[in-house]
Parts: sequence; structure tokens; C-alpha cells
Amino acid sequence: MLLVWLYGVMVVGAVSRSAVQISTEFGHAPLAYSLSAVAGLVYGFITYSLVRGGETARKAALVCCAAELLGVLVVGTWTLVEPSAFPDATVWSDYGMGYLFIPVLLPLSAVYWLRKGSAGDR
Repeated sequence: MLLVWLYGVMVVGAVSRSAVQISTEFGHAPLAYSLSAVAGLVYGFITYSLVRGGETARKAALVCCAAELLGVLVVGTWTLVEPSAFPDATVWSDYGMGYLFIPVLLPLSAVYWLRKGSAGDR
């Protein structure tokens, strides 16, 4: 239940942030704002999968959490190596520092939880 709640909060944060940024200042940092929107969609799908339950949804959530973690690591590293590519931050910038590192800790926690046992064990 905690994972669902945290992912739900991240959906609201990422989608709200990107919607405002895209609608008001997209030309300033289109890559950053688009990546925040993508993060919001990923969070939304993971939240839906966790709520839906079942083995297929669990596997889909696991794949998406792994992809999310990869995205956080790639974007986080990219923002440190080439900061000029990101004139404004994304949800995943600096490994989610602006979100208290939740974007990097959440998929790690979710992958651990989703892999720790079968659906019947939860």
C-alpha cells in the first residue's frame, strides 16, 4: 500500500509540474519538461499496475520499475555530465535530488518488493 501511495504522489507531482512547464515555458527547456512528462506517465502506469494486482500486472510493474530506474540513472548521470543540456531540472535530474531522491529510491524499493516473493505471498 505504501508503494501505491508514494507512486500516486509522484504521479501528481510529475504530471502537474510538467503540465505547467510545458504549457507556460516549453521553449525554455523542452527536453527537461518532456522527460518530466514521461516520468509522470511511467509513474501512472506503475501505480495502475500495483493497484490492479495479479501476476501479469506485477510483471508489468516490475518491467516498468526497472525501466524507471534505468531512466533515473541515465538522466541523473546526464544532468551531472552535461548540465547545459538541461537549463531546467527534470523529475529525474541529479537522481531525483529535487524530490528528496525518491525517484531513485522508489524503483529500487519496488523492484525489491515485487521480486521478493510470488503474488500469493503478499
